Amino acid sequence: LPRVGLPCSNSDVDEEFSYLPEKLKEKLLPFQKKGIIFALERSGSAFFSFQLIDIIVVQNKTDIWQIPKSKVTVLGYGLLTSDAHVLIDTLCKQKFKVVIIDESHYMKSRNAVRSKILLPIVQKAIRAILLTGTPALGRPEELFMQLEALCPKKFGTWTEYAQKYCNAYVRYFGKRRQWDCRGASNLDELHELLSNVMIRRMKSEVLTQLPPKIRQRIPFDLPKNTVKELNTSFEEWEKLMRASNLDSTKDDFVQVMSLITRMFKQTAIAKAGAVKDYIKMLLENEQLKFLVFAHHLSMLQACTEAVIESKVRYIRIDGSVPSAERINLVNQFQKDPDTRVAILSIQAAGQLGDKNCFCEVIEHHKVCTISVSTCLSKIAHIDCELVLLN
Repeated sequence: LPRVGLPCSNSDVDEEFSYLPEKLKEKLLPFQKKGIIFALERSGSAFFSFQLIDIIVVQNKTDIWQIPKSKVTVLGYGLLTSDAHVLIDTLCKQKFKVVIIDESHYMKSRNAVRSKILLPIVQKAIRAILLTGTPALGRPEELFMQLEALCPKKFGTWTEYAQKYCNAYVRYFGKRRQWDCRGASNLDELHELLSNVMIRRMKSEVLTQLPPKIRQRIPFDLPKNTVKELNTSFEEWEKLMRASNLDSTKDDFVQVMSLITRMFKQTAIAKAGAVKDYIKMLLENEQLKFLVFAHHLSMLQACTEAVIESKVRYIRIDGSVPSAERINLVNQFQKDPDTRVAILSIQAAGQLGDKNCFCEVIEHHKVCTISVSTCLSKIAHIDCELVLLN
């Protein structure tokens, strides 16, 4: 079927749907089947608004050897940076038949590097699907790059789109002339056009069909000097373990535990920069509230710096915050829509276990304590996503 064209007949849709393997069709949930049919009816180009989970295959910017051989290539937005030349060149050379962009609202900015990288990759594909729970976080201008990727030129040039749907007008800053495209206009017409390429699913409609809460790991690239330091500590740990097996003493145990504690702290320092970048990326979604759990003060401080640099209101609860004040901070986070981030010490957040926070949860240290893990699960609403950054 052509990428862009007239709607398909029922017989064509049935024929295309029949090509799916029987085992796959049997496992499709009702709303997933309807979504596939919706896309087939529109020649394979559709705009989906779902809350789905990323699965990472490409784990770093040099991990490209399997891309030409693999039938499915999946990677995160964090890898799409201006210095990832080898990865970007490899992706652009691939003739992807289908491209799926999860959380496609991260393409909202026309000037963002990731948007410029993704645009030609999506446009070259035979079929393209965009998935997001918030296609536009605030204004019609945030839809343009997604629509341009999905249906090139169908909504006109950026200037035509901005003048028609963004109520664009010229503003002057001194002698400098600049277009202001932050408004909205002709929304009924835009909504009608979107209905031809976009299917909207509210959580209330599909909640009973969704699987249990999913836990996800986000891998980070570490600086080379940090990796060398960690490898040195690990080699020292291996030597201590071999020696303790031969003649174990109480002093050996203390030495091993001291080294493990030191390595635990080293990992926090090593990934602080990557964690800051990840938090800033999450904050680009202006409607997202989330919790950040950490153990070491260095990580808590890195998370705090990321939020401050993004100019977002937040709360922080660690051991230095009096118990009476913690309750007030929790109430602020739950009731104030502008307070979007709660930075929490894992040990100090125990009293929050009976609270319901409708948000995303991020944990920066996996602590092997059942009581702590149970506490973290209770703090977030059952439908929230728990992301473990190790």
